[in-house]
Amino acid sequence: MTTKATSLKLFTRLSSSYFVYFALLGLVSTFSSVFLDGKGFTSIEIGEILAIITTTKIIAPSLWAMIADKTGKQLAIIQLGALLALLSFSALFWLNGYWPITFCLALFSLFSTAILPQLEVLTLASLRHSSKIYARVRLWGSLGFIVLAILAGQVMSYFSSDAFTYLGLFILAALLFSTLRLKQVKRSATAKINGKITTAISLSHKLLDSKFIAFFVGGVLLQISFAPFYGFFALFLRDLSYPGFTVGLLVSLGVVAEVVAFIYMGSLFKHFALKTLLVFSLAVTALRWFLVPQVADSLYLLACTQLIHAASFAVYHSASMRFLSMHFTKRQQGRAQGVYLGGVYGVGGAIGAYVTGVLWLDGSGATTAFTFAGFSALLGAIFMMFLKEK
Repeated sequence: MTTKATSLKLFTRLSSSYFVYFALLGLVSTFSSVFLDGKGFTSIEIGEILAIITTTKIIAPSLWAMIADKTGKQLAIIQLGALLALLSFSALFWLNGYWPITFCLALFSLFSTAILPQLEVLTLASLRHSSKIYARVRLWGSLGFIVLAILAGQVMSYFSSDAFTYLGLFILAALLFSTLRLKQVKRSATAKINGKITTAISLSHKLLDSKFIAFFVGGVLLQISFAPFYGFFALFLRDLSYPGFTVGLLVSLGVVAEVVAFIYMGSLFKHFALKTLLVFSLAVTALRWFLVPQVADSLYLLACTQLIHAASFAVYHSASMRFLSMHFTKRQQGRAQGVYLGGVYGVGGAIGAYVTGVLWLDGSGATTAFTFAGFSALLGAIFMMFLKEK
C-alpha cells in the first residue's frame, strides 16, 4: 500500500471517530433536558441530574489520563470507554425513576469522558503533531455535532423524547466500531534531559499564582453562565413553540460560528493581547445571555445571539489554551490541563446546572436564569481584568 493511501486511510479512520464522538455530544449536550423532561422530571430535578452528571468531569479526565500515561495504551482506554459508555447508556431502555436514571447517566458520562482526551493524544501522535492535518480531522467533529443536533431535533419532534435513547444507542455503537478500526501509536521512550530521566515538577506555586487564580475563577464563572444554554436551551425553545428542526439549526449555527473563529484565531493572536481576548470573550458572552430572553420571539435576532458563540467558546477556548501553555512548563501541561478541565468545566458546570435548575421553575423562570448567567459571565470578565500582562 502506498504512503498516500495509508495516510488517507489513517485520516478517514480518525475523522470518522471524531465525527461520531461529537455527534454524541450534539445529542447529549443539546437534548438531555428534553429527554429528562419527557420522563416527567421537574426543572429542579433536571438541574440536579445535570449537576451530578457534570461532577464526573471533575475527576474523570485526570483519572483516565493517569491510567493512560502509566500504561501508554491510549487506544485501549478509548475502546474501553466506548464499550462501557455503550453498556451504561443502554440501561436507559429499562430504567425509570430519579436515582436509577441519574446513576446510569453518571456512569455513561464517567466512561465517555475517557474518550476525547486520549483520542486527541492518539490523533496528534498519529499525525506527527501536524496542526494543519489535525485541524481538518477536528473539523469532522464539528460536522458530526451539527448533523446530529439538526437530525435529533427533527426525529424527537416526529416521535417523542424516547427517541433520544435509540439515537444514543446507535451513535455509541458506531463510535465503538470506529475506535476498533484505529491503531495504537508506539509509545515513545522516556523523556530525558542531559541523560537523566525527567521527573514531575510541582505546580502548586503556579496554581497559587494570582494570575492563575484570576484566570481560573473567571473560567469557572463563564462555565456557570453556560448552564442555561447547555442544559435548558432546547426546552426553552420548545416552550416557545420552535420546531425541533429549528432548535437543531440554532444550536448548529453556534458551532459553525466557532469553526470560523477557530480558523482566524492565529490572526487575532497577532493583533490582540491575550488578556484582551479573554476579557472580550466573557464580556460579549454576558451580553449574549442578557439578550437571549429579550429577543427569543424573533428567530433572526436569536440567531444573531448564537453567532456570539464564536467568542463565547472559540475565542475563549483558544486564549485559555494559550494562557495554560504560557503559564505552565512543558512537563506540567498534562496536570495543568487536568486541573483546568476538572475545575473549570466540572465545578463550574455542576454549580451552574444546579442553580439554573432551581431558577428555571419549569420555564417560568427562564428570564431569571439567563439574567443570572449574564451577571456570572460579567463577573468573570471583571476577574479576567486582574490578569497581569506579560
